[in-house]
Amino acid sequence: MEFDLHTVLDSATLVTTLWVIYMIRLNLKSSYMEEKDNLKIYHVVIPCSVLSFIIHPTTQHHILNRIFWAFCVYLEAVSVLPQLRVMQNTKIVEPFTAHYVFALGVARFLSCAHWLLQVWDTRGRLLTALGYGLWPPMVLLCEIVQTFILADFCYYYVQSILGGQLVLRLPSGVV
Repeated sequence: MEFDLHTVLDSATLVTTLWVIYMIRLNLKSSYMEEKDNLKIYHVVIPCSVLSFIIHPTTQHHILNRIFWAFCVYLEAVSVLPQLRVMQNTKIVEPFTAHYVFALGVARFLSCAHWLLQVWDTRGRLLTALGYGLWPPMVLLCEIVQTFILADFCYYYVQSILGGQLVLRLPSGVV
């Protein structure tokens, strides 16, 4: 049953993501600031690809499934970098975008806390349940990396809200 639920949720996520990409590429193309988007996608994808070939789960699944799984975990950890880079280059973040990225940061923090508390609560047995080798600590490291990537933005978001500013202004060097 759990497999079926995850498959349904993953499929819904894929369909939603494809719809968002479609909307961005066609209907909202005029709002894209190409000159501010200077992070090359291959700077994010290639390291994740290489890492997924080297460190992947040690399950009974086919090797390609394990490599794709690892790739998704690594890519998810750094997937917000292009958006943060655009926001850094524009220096001003619209409220809706700021709220979304802050909510994403809170969600990532809670997810990271969940993983770390699970490891602590099981006295490390969770790590062995995830497999052996470098994969279990790498999953935790990805959660931590993703949390820290968003932590800086969340700090400035909270400062902005406490200061009564509706529009978030980022200092240079953030992210």
